[in-house]
Amino acid sequence: MDVVEVTKKKGITAKAKKKEARARAVIRKGTGKVTINKTSLDCIEPRYVRLYIEEPLVLAGPLAKEADIEVSVEGGGFMGHAVSARAAIAKALLKFHKSGELKQKFLKYDRMLLVDDSRRTEPKKPLGTGARAKKQKSKR
Repeated sequence: MDVVEVTKKKGITAKAKKKEARARAVIRKGTGKVTINKTSLDCIEPRYVRLYIEEPLVLAGPLAKEADIEVSVEGGGFMGHAVSARAAIAKALLKFHKSGELKQKFLKYDRMLLVDDSRRTEPKKPLGTGARAKKQKSKR
C-alpha cells in the first residue's frame, strides 16, 4: 500500500464571498507575487478587472511587496470572482501585517474590501418566471 503524503500550505488564510463566488487567499512571506487560480495577476483580462483586483495592493503600497499571495476562486461569474478575490487579498494583507492604519485606509477607500456582500439571489416563486415577475392577470 502506498503512503500518500499530504502537504498543507503554510501561511495565513483569508476568505471572501460575493454572490456564488468564493475566494480563499493564502499569504506568506515573499517578493510580492500574486496568483489567482494559478495564473499571474498580470495575465488577468479584461484590464479593468485586473485593476479592480489590484486596488488593495496599491493601497497597501510597500507592505504588499513583502508577501506572496495565492488566491483560489470558485463559483459565480468573472466579476464575482474579481470582487471576492479583491476582498480576500485585502483581508489577507490585514491579517499578515496586523496594521490598524491599513485597516482604516481600506475602510475609508471602500468598505467592501473588508465586508462580504451578504446579498444572494432570491429563489423563484410559483406563478412566475422569476423571483418577482408574475403572469399578467386578465380582467375578462
